[in-house]
Amino acid sequence: MNKKQQHILWFKDINFKDVPLVGGKNASLGEMYTSFSKKGINVPNGFALTTKAYWYILKENNLVDKLKQVFKGLDSKNMKSLQKTGKNARQLILNVKIPKDLEEEIIKAYGKLGNVDVAVRSSGVGEDAADASFAGQFETFLNVKGKQELLKTVKKCLASTFNDRVIAYRDEKKVDHLEFALSVG
Repeated sequence: MNKKQQHILWFKDINFKDVPLVGGKNASLGEMYTSFSKKGINVPNGFALTTKAYWYILKENNLVDKLKQVFKGLDSKNMKSLQKTGKNARQLILNVKIPKDLEEEIIKAYGKLGNVDVAVRSSGVGEDAADASFAGQFETFLNVKGKQELLKTVKKCLASTFNDRVIAYRDEKKVDHLEFALSVG
């Protein structure tokens, strides 16, 4: 299957050409896994939820229009407006139901890792442009244990797309809040 059609890609299958699908952080992890493993350096394998998975979750939960409504009237220079908008957007994401087929894919991939404690990291697709850098603005969670905690943490990472500081920075850089997806590794 074509990479662009997949919800999950393994680090062993990811390289820098895949930044639009998995973001810079996950593409770098893929490059490290492939390059270092060949040299005998042990780099743990992992997987990334692609931007296709992000849009799939939003679409299946009818969130695009709801998020557009949340951002109507946002004044990112007004702290109360920014906090209210961010909180409402994050709550929408935290309350989503991950589509059953995607949930099963995530749990199956996690099982292939041996159901070990994992780090769950957001990887922004539009993080590093010529005139903007979102590096470090999205969330990372360490020592995530178990399938249910993994699924909750995936949603927390996705919700970090709408952290207050990210929203304010996007407004400052004139980037639409629904222009870029987020990948989760």
